[in-house]
Amino acid sequence: MSIPGDRQHFWKVKQWSWMPGVKRNLIYAPLWNKRHNREIRLSSAMNMGTLPSRLHSVLLLLYLASNLAYMFILNWGNENKYSFLAELRGRSGTLAMVNMVPLIILAGRNNPLIGLLQVSFDTYNLLHRWMGRVVVFEVLLHLIAWAIVQVADNGWAGVKEKTFNDRFIGSGMAGTAAMVAILILSLSPVRHAFYETFLNTHIILAFVSFAATWVHCVTATLPGGLPQLPWIIGIFCVWIADRFARMFRLAYCNWSRARGITTAFVEPMPGETCRVTLSLPRYVDVQPGTHAYLRFSGIRSWENHPFSIAWVDHTTEDELLPITEKDIGAAASPSSRLSIKKPVATSVSFVIGAHSGFTRNLYNHAVAGTADRRKPGITIRAAFEGPYAGHHSLDSYGTAVLFCGATGITHQISYLRHLVEGYADGTVATRRVVLIWIVRDFESLEWIRPWMDAILRLPRRKEILHIKLFVTRPKNPREMASASRSVQMFPGRPNIPMLMAKEVHEQQGAMCVTVCGPGGLADDVRHAVRNCQRERGTVIDFVEESFTW
Repeated sequence: MSIPGDRQHFWKVKQWSWMPGVKRNLIYAPLWNKRHNREIRLSSAMNMGTLPSRLHSVLLLLYLASNLAYMFILNWGNENKYSFLAELRGRSGTLAMVNMVPLIILAGRNNPLIGLLQVSFDTYNLLHRWMGRVVVFEVLLHLIAWAIVQVADNGWAGVKEKTFNDRFIGSGMAGTAAMVAILILSLSPVRHAFYETFLNTHIILAFVSFAATWVHCVTATLPGGLPQLPWIIGIFCVWIADRFARMFRLAYCNWSRARGITTAFVEPMPGETCRVTLSLPRYVDVQPGTHAYLRFSGIRSWENHPFSIAWVDHTTEDELLPITEKDIGAAASPSSRLSIKKPVATSVSFVIGAHSGFTRNLYNHAVAGTADRRKPGITIRAAFEGPYAGHHSLDSYGTAVLFCGATGITHQISYLRHLVEGYADGTVATRRVVLIWIVRDFESLEWIRPWMDAILRLPRRKEILHIKLFVTRPKNPREMASASRSVQMFPGRPNIPMLMAKEVHEQQGAMCVTVCGPGGLADDVRHAVRNCQRERGTVIDFVEESFTW
């Protein structure tokens, strides 16, 4: 933190010789070729989602292979097929219950593994989807193994009789039906086309499947129920704990006896975008790179969506503390006390683009309210749940290169202020920060103008910060005049490989490259970083901020 960037050579090159190859070919590699986060679209209405990375694919294959091994290492020499099916039924049911434990843990927003392992919720969400598919497969296998024996014993009439008159079998059937419904609704084209419907239905069906599984375990003829009963109780506890944690966050962040509840000021911006500032009634510690889930009164209040936190301001008030020991416990005069600034409330700001559903309704509501009242924005009640993530710190990197597209600037601008202030205070190792922002038109600058003006006025900003703005559809070439050498504007799309090669050539200390924006941009930046890993061999880390669903 105390040495110039050109003397951070140790951190620039100090790594195992094989690490760049591992990063290029495994950790940062797409499954194949270049596509990773760019969505696969069969048509404008049919979205097949994204591809896992190569590392994710390896982890998933190991997970699937282990489940297959546990499932089918059976007594294949057993000549009694009904005895064999009973063994398969027990094994598949046990494995389904085992997999439901991490399935629920990885689905929660308050998953403790996010902070402990520094792994994003997006990765855990990917694992959650595949674990869910495995659980459904094992539950179906459990059902089939039981049904074959039952049909052989009493025919399909016996199956029907057991289903409707035996609580043990009926609860199992109900849980299986709920899980199969979840599987069908979670297919990528259905999930992406009706995401809000899918999400709400998913939660209800998950609760039904848990409850049915609990009844299935309790009503078994064995004394005390099935041995797996404590597992489903643990699963319920984890699920309920996550819900209570979310309720606690909502209550804590949005209500204060002294300052009331949270309100939001919503301003319609060019490019069908809203700038939203929430005034929280209490102090909340918000780190760079975090996001929060938002709700708005009167705008699909039952829905909440994640958005990156762009800007944070704290309201402070004077607090008097004693200066000497003899002042403690006595009524000291104000002159014998030290005045400090105590944060008492927080405002957080977001930039939200209007797409469809919730965000479109928010934008239309802001436009209508602004037109009626002839004011720059509207004030409505809102709720803030967060902050989440924020585990990617850039403080120890000598060089930070931040790519963003459109509203992806909200994630990156949260780092700019922190790093520039840290450089001036001598509390970060960063000596070079490069922001590369790609927008469609010049009017998009209005989204962040007040925050960028504040950053450009920070002490020693010119020593560390370099901004490159690319406008893909400029209306007037005269708009592209650069204000200074540290703030440059260019027409068209950037040549990302050339930009990366230039930054690596000027690299000071270890480098971190982050990207937040459309999937195509993220894939291009990932590809350029991987090429630099092969050509340079210096320490270059890559972080992609995304939320695939």
